[in-house]
Amino acid sequence: QLQASGGGLVQAGGSLRLSCAASSLTFSNYAVAWFRQAPGKEREFVAGINWNGGSTDYADSVKGRGTISRDTVKNTVYLQMNSLKPEDTAVYYCAAVYTIRPVPRMRYQYPYWGQGTQVTVSS
Repeated sequence: QLQASGGGLVQAGGSLRLSCAASSLTFSNYAVAWFRQAPGKEREFVAGINWNGGSTDYADSVKGRGTISRDTVKNTVYLQMNSLKPEDTAVYYCAAVYTIRPVPRMRYQYPYWGQGTQVTVSS
C-alpha cells in the first residue's frame, strides 16, 4: 500500500529526496512518518507530518537538514534530506497511521509500512 523510493548512493554533503506514494489508501486523515534502520541498529523515527500537513516533527539527528512535506493531489509524502552524512546511511521506511492526533514517534503505532529504500552516504 505504501511505496518508498528515491534512495541511492550519494557523497557526504549531498542531497536526496525520498518519496512515499500510497496506492490503496488516501493519505487524508493519515499521519505519515519516515523511519530508518542502519545495520545492527533499531529502526528509529526520522520525521513525520500530521494528517493535514499543518504540523511536522523531526528527530534531533536530522533537524535542520530534513524537510518532510505532502502532496495531497499526488497522494505522496516526501522527505528532502540535505547535507547528508555517512551516519545517515540506512534503509528508510515510510509508515502511515489513520489519526488526526499529533505525529506518533513509535514504530508500533504505525500499521502501514512501505518496503524501504536504501540510502548510502559515502565519506
